[in-house]
Amino acid sequence: MEGLANRLLDKGFAEDKVTERLILEIQTFKAIGQSQAARLAEAVLKEVKATRKRVDDRLLNAVLGVPNAGATMHDLGVGCRGEGDFFVHRLITDLAGGKDTIISAEQQDDAGAVKVGSKIIVASIDGTHSRLSDFPFIAGFHVARAAIRDVMAKGATPVALIDDMHLADDGDVGKLFDFVAGIAAVSELSGVPLISGSTLRVGGDMVLGNRMVSGVGCVGVAEKVLRRADVKPGDVMLMTHGAGGGTVATTAIYSGYNDIVKETLNIDFIKAVNALIAKGLTKGMHAMLDVTNGGLRGDANEVCKTAGVGIELHESAIRGLVNEKVFDLLKKLNIDYLGVSLDSLLIFCPEKSKGGIIKALKAKGVNVAEVGRVVRGGKAFLDGREFAPKFRESAYTAIKKAVGEHAPEHERELKEGARNSAARAKEKIKIVVDYVRQREKEAKKAKV
Repeated sequence: MEGLANRLLDKGFAEDKVTERLILEIQTFKAIGQSQAARLAEAVLKEVKATRKRVDDRLLNAVLGVPNAGATMHDLGVGCRGEGDFFVHRLITDLAGGKDTIISAEQQDDAGAVKVGSKIIVASIDGTHSRLSDFPFIAGFHVARAAIRDVMAKGATPVALIDDMHLADDGDVGKLFDFVAGIAAVSELSGVPLISGSTLRVGGDMVLGNRMVSGVGCVGVAEKVLRRADVKPGDVMLMTHGAGGGTVATTAIYSGYNDIVKETLNIDFIKAVNALIAKGLTKGMHAMLDVTNGGLRGDANEVCKTAGVGIELHESAIRGLVNEKVFDLLKKLNIDYLGVSLDSLLIFCPEKSKGGIIKALKAKGVNVAEVGRVVRGGKAFLDGREFAPKFRESAYTAIKKAVGEHAPEHERELKEGARNSAARAKEKIKIVVDYVRQREKEAKKAKV
């Protein structure tokens, strides 16, 4: 409601017209009378007007002002795991910093890592697939599994899960229980306990609807971490069988093929990495990752950028590693299976390590094959053709197909606006840090 009020005020609507529209929307979602809806609408408008006031104070303007980019999440495809999303994430990770790390956010790896004493702590957090808000159990299952995968892909042993649930005001609390049950199922199957979490409403009383916004984090420990940055020319690329996770489940549900959801209910990735760790085989690898962000198209190109290498892939080998039912569904719906999350394990290792890894995985019933090699250069190729991500990941629902996969007309201007916004946000960090440090100095002087 606050967003609606702000949008209408920005367009020059009179306050009485704004109130009328708010009353209409409130009564759409809540079974209340006109007078009560009017009181709520007036309260929303009053608060919104208060937030729109500005003061002549550099610090407050820095803290409360937003460095608008003139580009929306939709414009740049944020969350759509294509080239636009990767661009924005590079700007975000530059803000994050993290110099004293083993794997920093800047590397855009599956998880981050820091050394604490003699231990290496590896941590990751994954957001729930937004289209699974109305299917909380499957949402919890897949996001928990994804968080564990990200930690294990760095060669770490996962030791704990944490969750965060935000449910809008009209949401039935049963969604909370169902979401946690999905996480708990993965916890029980993997042996990784869920130890902590947070539960809040999305924005409070006047965020209408029943949307759930949630995520799961995982923490692990390692003796050695496997980083994308350590991939080297000459490395063999091994890939395991994948049946997809949240993305494939979403595709199935929103296309009317619910039975395909069952194909995604497994912990095959976790079993595969456990087998490798148990045999000490991760020591002979350079990197591992899960095929998720924009599918193999996105991951291959991000490895090229991070490690400064080239990649040559062979589709005939990749095709045999995709769950048959999932592949048939994607083909039927005209979805590029190389541009969606398959949840396969991708291993980069020297030639001498290949045999032992394949043997250990096959001993556990895991289908694995060599799908490519790392070469010199800076691009990925599939059967000799450049293999690049689109602006957005493969359109896997009717809505995504309507939006399209390509860049917006004014891509250059939108990206420049985002760069300028990130730069202003970076300046804000310095303003606030300098202010807090200066106050600390003044406080110390006052005590002397």
